Amino acid sequence: MDTDVASTRPTREDDLLRRRLGFWSLLATGLGSVIGSGWLLAPMYAARAAGPAALLAWVVCGVMMLLIALVFAELGMVKPESGGLVRYPLYSNGRLAASVVGWSMWVGYVGNPPTEAAAVVQYANAYLPGLYHDNQLTGLGILVAIGLMLVFVVINYVGIGLFARTNNVMTAVKFLVPSLTAAVFIASGFQPHNFAPQHGGVAPYGWATALSAIASAGLVFAYTGFRNVIELSGEARNPRRSVPAALIATIAVTIVLYLALQTSFLGAVPGHLLGAGWHGINLSSPFGQLALALNMTWLYWILIADAMVSPSGAAIVYTAANARNSYGLAKNNFFPRWLMKVNPRWHVPGRALGVNFVVGLAFLLPLPSWHAIIGVTGTLAVFTFAIGSVSVMAFRRCAVGDATTRIAGMRVIAPAAFVISSLVIFWVPWPTLVKTVPVVALGLVLYALNYLRDRSSVGDLRAGIWLPAYLGTMYVLSALGTFGGRHLIPAPWDSVSVAIASLAIYVWAVRSAVHHMTADPGRTNALRAEAATDRG
Repeated sequence: MDTDVASTRPTREDDLLRRRLGFWSLLATGLGSVIGSGWLLAPMYAARAAGPAALLAWVVCGVMMLLIALVFAELGMVKPESGGLVRYPLYSNGRLAASVVGWSMWVGYVGNPPTEAAAVVQYANAYLPGLYHDNQLTGLGILVAIGLMLVFVVINYVGIGLFARTNNVMTAVKFLVPSLTAAVFIASGFQPHNFAPQHGGVAPYGWATALSAIASAGLVFAYTGFRNVIELSGEARNPRRSVPAALIATIAVTIVLYLALQTSFLGAVPGHLLGAGWHGINLSSPFGQLALALNMTWLYWILIADAMVSPSGAAIVYTAANARNSYGLAKNNFFPRWLMKVNPRWHVPGRALGVNFVVGLAFLLPLPSWHAIIGVTGTLAVFTFAIGSVSVMAFRRCAVGDATTRIAGMRVIAPAAFVISSLVIFWVPWPTLVKTVPVVALGLVLYALNYLRDRSSVGDLRAGIWLPAYLGTMYVLSALGTFGGRHLIPAPWDSVSVAIASLAIYVWAVRSAVHHMTADPGRTNALRAEAATDRG
């Protein structure tokens, strides 16, 4: 028996992390992550993909994220921990599941700062020509993006206090500008005939395209940042109250905001740009150029200025969150232990910040545009959603936590979140989904090397084998289905097949997790004790 009691206990490095974040700072973390480059660019890409049916995509994605947020809200109450998103799978399903999820999450998160930097440069090209050309960054644009990424690291390196103060101010600005934009466009430039039959009606390319847009057009990417509240929960003053409140408030506010923005964009597009249909829209600065088309020069300059603030603010939060991801993966022994080092002066994982910066540079070279990067990172983010549903039910069945840390309806919410996460994976067009195969495969190879090095138990392998099987099932069904696949399973039966298969795998995963936790009572008892302490 591979008893790993130590894996549940705080380390000396944990003690160096300061608990300074209250509800408003956590809410600013959530909103600051969500309101980034997504609001500036995703409404256009969603409109290009689905036309007015993009509104359905935002609703479906928002509801999905709310269910997932409730799952992680309970986990955050039970066991608040910096890097918790990569730690919970370790507790419930062992190192195989934690490695695959953690690796996919880390790759997705490490791509965020370059994504946001690319968005800043794309908008900045409006007043600094030569940064963006032919739908990608130029050489000069890449250098500017690298400089921005370095600024994100510096702000994080000087401590959680400066991070919180900077993010609070930037989030307030970031929320006001998109709200103003949506209100002005709807009040002054709304054109109802954009929804008329001559432009294809409400669903010009079919309703299925709205589902594909959820991941491929950047909608998942736009919402995903809410989980950064969990990543920083170990540095919250009162996590039992502030973490779930901040998570739910973040999703509720952003659902309304994104629907308003998408509606305003659909109604503000001049009719002459729809000559080739919604597919033909290609604006480098979507809301800014629409503002000029409506003779709102004052709004244009506000948007261009905010294009520096919104993505930068989100990148600052993601830079902080992924440093905690790396920290958690090092605690899991998946990454080298020296990445756990917390700077004793600034109380941040400085080495992780540096490594993530260097690796993030690679995203700017093969994928030098916002849309190219989020196609891969947005899909990887979805891979990591499902595991929370498994962990939360395993914790409940093994009595980790108590009545004060439980959210009503979780027995229904958890499997629903798992199934919906699976459907969103499936709705990613197969040509995009297949690009994630090398990333997942590399994660499995790294796990295998660690497995041989650490001589992990066979029980640990059994507890997590469902996850590669699950991902393999999603790949096969996607290849056979109607979302860019071979159409061997017709719609809607392809989505029905995914729902049934994922529900069966969910049952398998929870049973494996419960068996894994009960097989080592020493480790599980230590987890119960630590969870009780963290709630104090």
